[in-house]
Order: sequence, then C-alpha cells, then structure tokens
Amino acid sequence: MKPWGSPAATLPRVGSHAIDTARAEVCNAAMKRVTAFAVLLVVLAAPAWADWDEGVAAYKRGDYATALREFRVLAEQGDAEAQFNLGLMYDKGQGVPQDYVQAQWP
Repeated sequence: MKPWGSPAATLPRVGSHAIDTARAEVCNAAMKRVTAFAVLLVVLAAPAWADWDEGVAAYKRGDYATALREFRVLAEQGDAEAQFNLGLMYDKGQGVPQDYVQAQWP
C-alpha cells in the first residue's frame, strides 16, 4: 500500500461521469456553433463566386459590359482580382473608354 502523501495515492473519483458528460455537452455545443458558422460563410460567399464566374465568362465571350458590371460589384467589396480586371479593362479600353486614371484602382 502506498503512503498517503505519494502521487499514486489518490481518492476515488466520485461523480466524474457527470463532469465528463457536462464537458462533452459543452464541446458538442461549441462544435455545432463552429459548423453553423462555416456553413454560413459558404452560403454567403456563393453569390460572390457566381458573380466572379459570370464576369469571367462574359469577358471571355467579349461581353465587356456584363463583365464590367460583375467585376465592379466585387471590386467595390474589396476583391483584389476584380479590381485588377477592372483596371485592365480601363487600360485596354474594353467595354469602356480607355482611361489610364480609372485603370488605377484607388
């Protein structure tokens, strides 16, 4: 038998099942919140992807007015690639009058 002060001498765990169950419930609730947040991000980002894809498709088929409209919305939201594409369109005069000042996104 181990002496009382030694690390191996411990009291029996009374009620530890209740503590473990409560801890598991807290972890499950946190995981549900994280999952819900991730799903929300994907759902909110989906329209932005659609605008980007539509803008690229319009640009490739030479429909610069549609491409300009789609890229402008994304550019105003801070999308760097859309800002670049808008600048390129202004630089080359595609769908807009050529304007080197507008080609530089603020």
